[in-house]
Amino acid sequence: MKKLSTTIAILILLSIAICVCVVKQPVIGDLDKELQNLSKADAQRLKADVEKLSTDYAKRNFWDVKTLSLATSYIKTELEKTTTHVDIQTYQVDGEQFHNVIAHFGPIIDNTATYENGPPKPIIIGAHYDTYEQTMGADDNASGVAGLLELARIFAEKPPSVPIQLVAYTLEEPPNFRTDNMGSRQHAASLVRAGITPLQVIVLEMIGYYNDADDSQEYPLSFLKWLYPTRANFIAVVGNLTDTSNTKKVKMAMQAAHQELAVESINAPAAIMGVDFSDHASYWLYGMPAVMVTDTSFYRNQNYHRPTDTADTLDYGRMAKVVDGVYAAVNNLSRQTENYE
Repeated sequence: MKKLSTTIAILILLSIAICVCVVKQPVIGDLDKELQNLSKADAQRLKADVEKLSTDYAKRNFWDVKTLSLATSYIKTELEKTTTHVDIQTYQVDGEQFHNVIAHFGPIIDNTATYENGPPKPIIIGAHYDTYEQTMGADDNASGVAGLLELARIFAEKPPSVPIQLVAYTLEEPPNFRTDNMGSRQHAASLVRAGITPLQVIVLEMIGYYNDADDSQEYPLSFLKWLYPTRANFIAVVGNLTDTSNTKKVKMAMQAAHQELAVESINAPAAIMGVDFSDHASYWLYGMPAVMVTDTSFYRNQNYHRPTDTADTLDYGRMAKVVDGVYAAVNNLSRQTENYE
């Protein structure tokens, strides 16, 4: 009986260890040194973009189409400074037109061409630019859009070897959240129609708020505090249970880029609140590999969906490190693909 109890205890502990590894994606071994110092994102440019979006284009929401369209034009103009390949994806909701802005870098996929092994698989990086109701939306989600624009500037200087799409989505926020009116759902559906499967989708959802105080980080389930930091000074990579490998690859590349900024990851079901709370979930609907890079939103930022979500509350130095990390992840993914000519 004692031997049986010991065996059961060992099996329980082993099961717990396996579950922790699946959920948390611990990093074992040395990080890839080739991914260090690949890029130096500019914190001041990030700040300037956040300030522009959250002041000149504050309250850029579903009910203020004029301001939202001005934000569209600003994003398009900034992207056109980095590439000649910028598209506008337009669709209608309640008689009004709304727009995704899509910038292409690296080899351009020709939807009319015939590829021997099918069309190339692009890496897609996206962020929504609309705000919740009457908020200024600095962290949510001018921070993500600023990261997108900074990546465009980096790709312009260092052209990628694989197709890259940077997508600024509209209508992520309520009342369109989790409906086909979301810009990301429109974009994901367009990929399906074109027969394009992305190599990886990385969605930037609130990447600017950090807090070094004890117990500044909350979690949807209390036991997660045993597995993750209690200080809100890390960036998180969030994936679903079917895509643990790519989640870990993104995490490890981001951590290699700047080891002084902690990178955590979680693979969890969408039933856990917050796991599917952004545009990455639009790609999950079609079985596409997608992760969210986030500062964990309302689990740390008390300004979430409030008028106090302003540009002066963000940490642009850490934001720059996050952008560097995403750039490192793109480089790591690119090395694993065939060369497109």
